[in-house]
Amino acid sequence: MTDSVETARTAETGEAAETDRTGSAPAAHRPLAGQKALVTGGSSGIGQAVAIGLAAAGAAVAVNYHGDEDDAAGAVVETIRRDGGEAIAVQADVSDEAAVVAMFAETTSAFGRLDILVANAGIQRDAAIANMTLEEWQAVIGTNLTGQFLCVREAIRCYLAQGVAPLSRARGKIICMSSVHELIPWAGHVNYAASKGGIAQLVKTAAQEVAAQQIRVNGIAPGAIKTGINEQAWSSPEALDKLLKLIPYGRIGEPGDIARTAVWLASDDADYVTGTTIFVDGGMSLYPAFRDNG
Repeated sequence: MTDSVETARTAETGEAAETDRTGSAPAAHRPLAGQKALVTGGSSGIGQAVAIGLAAAGAAVAVNYHGDEDDAAGAVVETIRRDGGEAIAVQADVSDEAAVVAMFAETTSAFGRLDILVANAGIQRDAAIANMTLEEWQAVIGTNLTGQFLCVREAIRCYLAQGVAPLSRARGKIICMSSVHELIPWAGHVNYAASKGGIAQLVKTAAQEVAAQQIRVNGIAPGAIKTGINEQAWSSPEALDKLLKLIPYGRIGEPGDIARTAVWLASDDADYVTGTTIFVDGGMSLYPAFRDNG
């Protein structure tokens, strides 16, 4: 929350300014202090960075993982706890309605409430459209789009049921992880691009519907981010040089670039922001082939 809001609330309650659990940092430097968050797909890559970033900003974080990724999720939880934060690991396949409902119940049971959802879980099953199987199509749509719908729906239900807390100006915050490919076509990845295009309208429509209830819904569209899932695109000098031709800013993104954006969107500094998607892509969505007039 902003300094002015924190000062006002401190004056109203007569309480001293809050510090973090280690006593080393004032709440003004932890804009999500006391809030509770859930990050899907939080055991690796962008999700891992977002979970750790939210925790560093003061939130307690439920780190969702799928299948047998419990060791990786446990490592993220341990990292957060070692730095003085609060975290738990929660298992769920986000494409499974019952599993999503159970995940939210487990999170709110552990934390008492929920203030922030980062719907990040996503997969790829790549193939040329002529060769793509229905199973490959449905797997990606099920996780990337249906999974986001289920998580957004459950978060909204949760926020409406629990009411507004004094920790944030909003009743609840939702951040959907999209991709530059909600805008840029991507041959050989029609299922992935379609899922991300769907997220663009999910964000806008959900935000329009629940803004009057003080629920903010936004998206983040990462460009090329240095994670394990796309290692082949940056691990060799030749591959990296080819990739950088698509990025006007001249560097590949880091997971921390996305984490910092998520923290800002979840904070009161972004309280007047809803229904938008922020492209964090070094200019990849600016049609770089036209830099020299095409």
